[in-house]
Amino acid sequence: MLYNWELAVSIAKTASEITLPPTSNGCPTVFEFLCQRFPNIGEAIWRERMAAGKVHWHHGELISEKTPFLPSRRVCYYREVTAEPVIPFAHRILYQDEHILIADKPHFLPVTPGGDYVNECLLARLKRDTGLVDLVPVHRLDRDTAGLVLFSLNPKSRPGYYQLFVTGSIQKQYQAVARLTPQLQQAALPQRWQIDNRIEKAKPGFINRIAAGEPNARSTIELTERSGELGLFQLQPHTGKTHQLRLHMLSLGVPILYDRYYPELLPKQAPNFSQPLQLLAKQLSFNDPTIGEARHFESGFELQERPA
Repeated sequence: MLYNWELAVSIAKTASEITLPPTSNGCPTVFEFLCQRFPNIGEAIWRERMAAGKVHWHHGELISEKTPFLPSRRVCYYREVTAEPVIPFAHRILYQDEHILIADKPHFLPVTPGGDYVNECLLARLKRDTGLVDLVPVHRLDRDTAGLVLFSLNPKSRPGYYQLFVTGSIQKQYQAVARLTPQLQQAALPQRWQIDNRIEKAKPGFINRIAAGEPNARSTIELTERSGELGLFQLQPHTGKTHQLRLHMLSLGVPILYDRYYPELLPKQAPNFSQPLQLLAKQLSFNDPTIGEARHFESGFELQERPA
């Protein structure tokens, strides 16, 4: 399926969800909580959504401006954007059975709705392709990263797949291309590093930083191929912090090619489809908790700047 770049007014076809916290934090109504939780949306927009029936409890009952705050209840709402980018790259379904689906995600496509994207995400595309309503990503990839994503189809077996990531029982192998330092351009191959440090939130809140303190992020990184200034790296994350591999490559002095966040956060602009982040989730390997068999999947995508 071919997707063309365009801008379109979009209302999400499926609801986003948020679980209300155990305490109201001074918000007597759901309306006031949503205004506090999403200050950039504005009270008028929430009023319009509620009046149009676009905010409701998980079981379907509509929420109005006067609906009281109910601790720990799930609220569903439909996101809207006035100009949604459509990504001109196709995804692929590599495998599907009654429990899981393995998708191959192109660069630039988010896994789930967020920011400027409501319908143009991998989850929404897969629901349209398969007709499966109860399709849930078990883990996430950055929008800028291409490669393998594991989805759960069956609520009964879903906890077992979540546990693979919680316990670190799944092996993830990534590839990245970076511009080499003069030293690495001359070094014998392969070069291997074990990175073990601490990653914390930075400002703005969608980026992270390496900080002092007890390590919470571990990766194994290996430089395996080289051509001129560019090198191909094999990366294995042992933990799952946001932007972990991007920050760990930066810590080696070799930020991933075309990274718009690290080392410098560049201004927001329309995607430059000719320069995708050179990071690919290439392989997933795990013991399937439902059938007890070893599984191995490999992305069909290749990094465009891979050394010859």
